[in-house]
Amino acid sequence: MSSSSEPFSDTTPSNNMIGFREIFKNAKHIVILTGAGVSAESGVPTFRGAGGYWRNYEAQNLATPEAFRRNPSLVWEFYHYRREVMITKFPNPAHIAIAECEDRLAMEEKRVSVITQNIDELHRKAGTKNIIELHGSLFQTKCTACGNVKPNYDSPICPALKDKGAPEPGNEDVKIPIGELPKCNESNCKGLLRPNVVWFGESLRQEDLQKADEELQKCDLCLVVGTSSVVYPAAMFAPEVARRGVAVAEFNLEPTPVTSSFRYHFGGPCGKSVPEALAP
Repeated sequence: MSSSSEPFSDTTPSNNMIGFREIFKNAKHIVILTGAGVSAESGVPTFRGAGGYWRNYEAQNLATPEAFRRNPSLVWEFYHYRREVMITKFPNPAHIAIAECEDRLAMEEKRVSVITQNIDELHRKAGTKNIIELHGSLFQTKCTACGNVKPNYDSPICPALKDKGAPEPGNEDVKIPIGELPKCNESNCKGLLRPNVVWFGESLRQEDLQKADEELQKCDLCLVVGTSSVVYPAAMFAPEVARRGVAVAEFNLEPTPVTSSFRYHFGGPCGKSVPEALAP
């Protein structure tokens, strides 16, 4: 445990950037937990809260195994739309600051690891290497027959989805036959592909949870960036680190249900506060 560690407490966190920077300077193993808020500043739709609709569908009702079994065409339209949107989006200053920090500290034999709930790969685009994508990726597919997982950046992902997936209410579902939806090309499998993301009702991959736990157990500083801290089990990662006496700093537009557990809270856009916090 680093000398800067203090006992876990349930008090008002500090917004003293100078104090945070002192801890940051001495940290040797930093874990950065990120959520939808960091990508929202790149213009990525979050599909959370009052605006969480695609057409007339609540987005979380499409992100389930049941929805895919019932109507794979509709679910693929939704994810095709999200993939096509992401092709037009780029990392913002928070993503870039995190990636640059990782590279810079690696030269000092220090470690920075990102654990993200985002599926947009913006951290990868920014250059982050040590990353655990808890909820998978929009740009990976998984075969429902053979289980094969592969990267896929095709645009469109299949001819039948070209120009489909318009999000506005009133657009009709195109009802693409299963035979024309994305198919596995592994050893003539031809099984139906699905997005390799963790849907509501599914468990996070055990290997990802194990890797995340290893990083969190070793860290001597933890940043929580752009996450509402309400999606479990990730919501408990940072509070558990704080209970060990490790400094945790939250960067978010607003306080969250666990803000009082942390030593620091920096409000406002992550694209402004994170680069300042992680600057050389």
